[in-house]
Amino acid sequence: GTLPHPILINTLPALYHNLVEALTPDYPRTSVAAVTPSVAAEHGGERARLTSFQAQSVITEYQLLRSTIIDVLKWNNVSISDEEMQIISSTIDACIREAATAFTLVQAAFQERFVATLAHDLRNPLAVIGMMAQLIPQTNDAEKANGYARKIAENVGRADRMIQELLDTMIFQQGERLQFNPTLFNIEEVVEEVCEQSAAVYGPRFETAGTSIMGWWGRDAVKRALENMISNAVKDGAPETPIRIAFVEYHGRIELSVHNEGTPIPPEQVESVFQVFRRAKAAKEGDKKGWGIGLPYIRSVAESHGGSVDIDSSDNRGTTVTIDIPLDSRPFGNVPTTE
Repeated sequence: GTLPHPILINTLPALYHNLVEALTPDYPRTSVAAVTPSVAAEHGGERARLTSFQAQSVITEYQLLRSTIIDVLKWNNVSISDEEMQIISSTIDACIREAATAFTLVQAAFQERFVATLAHDLRNPLAVIGMMAQLIPQTNDAEKANGYARKIAENVGRADRMIQELLDTMIFQQGERLQFNPTLFNIEEVVEEVCEQSAAVYGPRFETAGTSIMGWWGRDAVKRALENMISNAVKDGAPETPIRIAFVEYHGRIELSVHNEGTPIPPEQVESVFQVFRRAKAAKEGDKKGWGIGLPYIRSVAESHGGSVDIDSSDNRGTTVTIDIPLDSRPFGNVPTTE
């Protein structure tokens, strides 16, 4: 999606201003070396935190800036000396180094935090599995033993889903399409199934609105996307408030949305929450746990089905996450995943 203008221009105007000063005769700034590193580093860091840019995208920005400056000078018949050209080139080169370094450092920090959180979250089902495995040999009660075995199976499934979502999301982040097998099913049945499971975990706070809608989708993928949408709504929403799940058909498409009350996501952070390893600032600074692949996975499911995902969030409306996909996603399933 398009970036808000302040994020799009970032620190480039400050760099341009410093460069103009360095090129101005008799101006006390004869070099931008003293300020360029910090300006460029901030640029690279913000690109990592607030956008879906890759390191190459940051480098390309500065290359385009250099080309644009030279082109504008030519179009206006402005001649520059070799020394001035050297100032421009050395400045852009320094910016590329500093911005790329800052971008990489921020990405590395995200990944380190992600790995630590993932390890923490995986320990929970593994701890339950270990405890139940120890209790089984200590009981002669067949009913208790069966209950322990069910707990083991549930937590194995939980850990497996976490790992599978991570793998699917990483594949999508690398530019490949999420694989799914389209089957014909009723979305209302999936919503009821997920809401029943969620109510057992979070309590009876789920409300649904919608009627029977048949479509061709990847059932497991859509179900897991809805589970993530509900999990995020519970985790980031106001406690004890209703979570509303709605689904509606229009013009050969379906909108499936989950709404929660609570602290909104600031507009400048909406894009960042769709990036792997990241979460909204409010969630990171609060006491909510999570490893930041929920929304990226939801996006991968929506786009792989030929659709999109949207977040509407404000103080008076709460937060609504919506996936919008065609009723028939068969043209998008099981297609080649690399160009």
